[in-house]
Amino acid sequence: MTEPTQQARGTFVVALTPQSSDGTPEDTALGRMSIAKTFSGDISGTSTGEMLTAMTSTKGSAAYVAVERVRGSISGREGSFALHHQGISDRGAQQLSIMVVPDSGSGALTGLTGSMSLVIANGDHSYELTYRLPDA
Repeated sequence: MTEPTQQARGTFVVALTPQSSDGTPEDTALGRMSIAKTFSGDISGTSTGEMLTAMTSTKGSAAYVAVERVRGSISGREGSFALHHQGISDRGAQQLSIMVVPDSGSGALTGLTGSMSLVIANGDHSYELTYRLPDA
């Protein structure tokens, strides 16, 4: 039997810290950052991760990939899981995919699958996780 699809919603605070790059001077458009988030709402916990970015000289064109490990709870179920981010902006037209890494769930979040969307409005960050999770 397939588990029902569920929604987890809330807000998060994020800190991005630039990291040194081993790139050569012509690679100055490439960047690396560490990620630290605090989630509230249906997800309660923190995450840490790494982000790679590519900026261009064209306004609104860039890309990033990131992986982060979330530790905490979803609707009261404790554990951890990983998220994979892939974002691209083509002259301001943005596409973003954030997926739960398959088989990355631990504890009461073992078996977690799903995708996340983000909204950034007036400097505030919110999330919506659409997920499936086996019954305990």
